Amino acid sequence: MTRKIKLQASSSQAIGLRDFEMCEHKGIGHPDTLTDGICEAASRELSRRYLREFGRVLHHNLDKGLLLAGRSEPRFGGGRILQPMRFLICGRATPLGGSAAADVAIAAANAHLRTQIGFEAAADAITAHIGSTSASLQQLFAPGAAIPRANDTSFGTGFAPYSRLERCVLDLAQAIRSPEFQREFPAAGADFKVMGCRLGEKITLTLALAFVDRHVESVSQYFALKQEMQDHLAATLGTPAQLRINRLDDRQAQDESGLHLTVTGLSGEMGDDGQVGRGNRVGGLITPGRAMSLEAAAGKNPVSHVGKLYNVLATLIARDIHAKVEGVEQVSVQLLSAIGSPIDQPELAGIEIHAPGGMSGSVQSRAAGIADAWLADIQKVTELILDERIAMY
Repeated sequence: MTRKIKLQASSSQAIGLRDFEMCEHKGIGHPDTLTDGICEAASRELSRRYLREFGRVLHHNLDKGLLLAGRSEPRFGGGRILQPMRFLICGRATPLGGSAAADVAIAAANAHLRTQIGFEAAADAITAHIGSTSASLQQLFAPGAAIPRANDTSFGTGFAPYSRLERCVLDLAQAIRSPEFQREFPAAGADFKVMGCRLGEKITLTLALAFVDRHVESVSQYFALKQEMQDHLAATLGTPAQLRINRLDDRQAQDESGLHLTVTGLSGEMGDDGQVGRGNRVGGLITPGRAMSLEAAAGKNPVSHVGKLYNVLATLIARDIHAKVEGVEQVSVQLLSAIGSPIDQPELAGIEIHAPGGMSGSVQSRAAGIADAWLADIQKVTELILDERIAMY
């Protein structure tokens, strides 16, 4: 079986050598990430139910979701929620035998909010509108098919390794989510966003971080805590960087107004709505300097939807080539599908390699072999997704 794998030397400079670079990470409590999270949790749980009831994952796509912001009244020492956030999951699914797909989706979404950010959604705050999938898409999941067929004509992208800036942004996000930081600074909410900029060698990180009002008693304490957080986080970074937190804060503020203060630690309680696909790509970053797909991976089925599979697979191929092929400094992978074709037979697997020593026959052969092996074992990607062993957003 010959697959359409095309390799070429990268025509652009390695991203870490360019004069400037930028990238972004939306934290676990950001409205867009929250919406990605509940839709992905719903798809994962639905997939597991299909496996238990039918022995295989059946067609579904729950990749349309919204977070509708509520209204709140933050106050030093503790404010109140005036109108709770609401969540909407929308999509299509093959009916289950024992329970409604919408009920499964809502339960999974609630569990995700509880376990990931410790948030209890208000009663009836999560709604799922899930219709029946079309007959033409159902037949892509015909029993006995060795390899599923692609349910869309689309593409996915991936790259490796992370640049110095990208790693710095992810390290900061990991530090904010760490148990140590959360214990030391209970005023730090789950909603944050990191914007990274590199100009030459200088890295600047701008962090928007929601503060929880019940852990802050005054304007002066707010600014003192912010400075302590800034010092703590800067010390955890392995790369020298300038860190700035909540730049919109008004230093002349006399009360809560003008500060990034929330009741729940989530800006979705009042300030911002959320939508699936507007946040992090597979791997956890938004990277305008890289090849990037606009597909919303979260919520898509992990068996035939190439908008999910090919973004994950392209990332895995790129990482493997970088790790295993000597002399390769940077890899970019693009996978294109054709609807109805077996998912292990992309219309094109395009691989760009930056290798200072040149694209030798050995480099090309090993890189193509890695890509071919991953495509031959593409069903392993479904397992990695369901086992939550790769970041989807």
